[in-house]
Amino acid sequence: MLLLVLLQSLLRKKKAYPPGPRGLPIIGNMLMMKQLTHKGLAKLARQYGSVLHLRMGLLHMVAISNAEAAREVLQVQDNIFSNRPATMAITYLTYNGADMSFAQYGPVWRQMRKLCVTKLFSRNRDATWSTVRDEVRAVVRALGLRNGDSVNVRDALFDLTKNVVYCAAFGSRLEEGKDRFGRILVEFSKLFGAFNVADFFPFLAWVDPHGFNPRLTKARAALDGFIDNIIQEHVLNNTHNCAACPQQYDIIDEMLALHTDQVQFTKDNIRGLTMDLMFGGTETVALTIEWVMAELMRNPLDLKRVQQELADVVGLHRHVEDSDMEHLTYLKCAIKETLRLHPPIPLLLHETAEEATVAGYLIPKKSRVLINAWAISRDSERWEDPDEFKPSRFLNPHAPDFKGAHFEFIPFGSGRRSCPGMQLGIFMLELAVAHFLHSFTWELPCGMKAAEMDMSDVFGLTVPRASQLVAVPTTRLLCPL
Repeated sequence: MLLLVLLQSLLRKKKAYPPGPRGLPIIGNMLMMKQLTHKGLAKLARQYGSVLHLRMGLLHMVAISNAEAAREVLQVQDNIFSNRPATMAITYLTYNGADMSFAQYGPVWRQMRKLCVTKLFSRNRDATWSTVRDEVRAVVRALGLRNGDSVNVRDALFDLTKNVVYCAAFGSRLEEGKDRFGRILVEFSKLFGAFNVADFFPFLAWVDPHGFNPRLTKARAALDGFIDNIIQEHVLNNTHNCAACPQQYDIIDEMLALHTDQVQFTKDNIRGLTMDLMFGGTETVALTIEWVMAELMRNPLDLKRVQQELADVVGLHRHVEDSDMEHLTYLKCAIKETLRLHPPIPLLLHETAEEATVAGYLIPKKSRVLINAWAISRDSERWEDPDEFKPSRFLNPHAPDFKGAHFEFIPFGSGRRSCPGMQLGIFMLELAVAHFLHSFTWELPCGMKAAEMDMSDVFGLTVPRASQLVAVPTTRLLCPL
């Protein structure tokens, strides 16, 4: 009887890892690194299953590609999967996880998230939302000066999002230091996404086989100098004024006040959270607006329907206002459909704080869990014609929403690690698209046809279009821009 009990106990403990390709001794599946993209993992999931296990050196990696398993991770066992995995580059550049995006779940992380939700991104923070309106109008006026000329849409959008973030966070419009700000963003983005074999074999870190350490040191020193100068200005001046932003506390002031009141909120937390705002608030929103514009230009009937809706709701004798947005139903559907096809972050990164079970499979402690939001939102079992751009699918009152409760559609994540800036990001996204499509008609340059557009993407932390969108705006409004 005792032997039977022991045998049953051992059998209960010995759960299997999820299925996956067989790896080699020591290195595991590291020769498959190039397949660890949103599309590559979706292809592997079709072969091995929607809960997929890979062994990358000493690291266990699990890819989730269906809504049911995503719900287990993000809702049912959210407390186990709330940590973020951190590469050596991320650990160093985030001041050892002193930011919010990559901080380990705990009291300091909760404090930073509360600050973001109640202070930084709150709808009650009028200055931030007013900045969005002002900067969108500024871009519309700038585009009006290029009437009939080819415009690099992505460049215009990055100027918009960088100015919004810079003004909201630092209290001034991005004029002086603009190029420096851009260079820091580019280098950090490259380092965040770079392959480093030491992430999979930590004992090689001291060797620095790829020569990353000097670049990491230089990049963080550049960010330190950039942010510390701004912090010092705020300490001396208390608040920072500019024409675009009313004189009142900006985000740096909010964090400095918390730094004074709460000893555990350190200067590195201020630097780290500022870095999150710089990266999270610029690239993802700009690239999503570009995808919306590209999808609509590639689907002229949908573009025509959105612009007709704008003409009917707003008219052509005035600009779009906040109160119009709730009536722009099809425009919102087009944005939702774009988020479904092109989620801002295609792979949502999580890490297990302890051993867990998902779909009956063993997930070891400290496993890196990749939730393939891109694959889930194109699952043919959940979506009809999943690879087609069909905004009308969201006219159905029972269609999924993106706020985190429907796990077949999670462009902003779900649970404790969902995007805290979602509300502000959606406001900027909807307002910018509405103004661009209301103010101008848009054509492709040099007689290019819609069917000739390159709609491929480039994998990274985000998924930008492989080719930047270039289009020709022609003024449509009958009132001054």
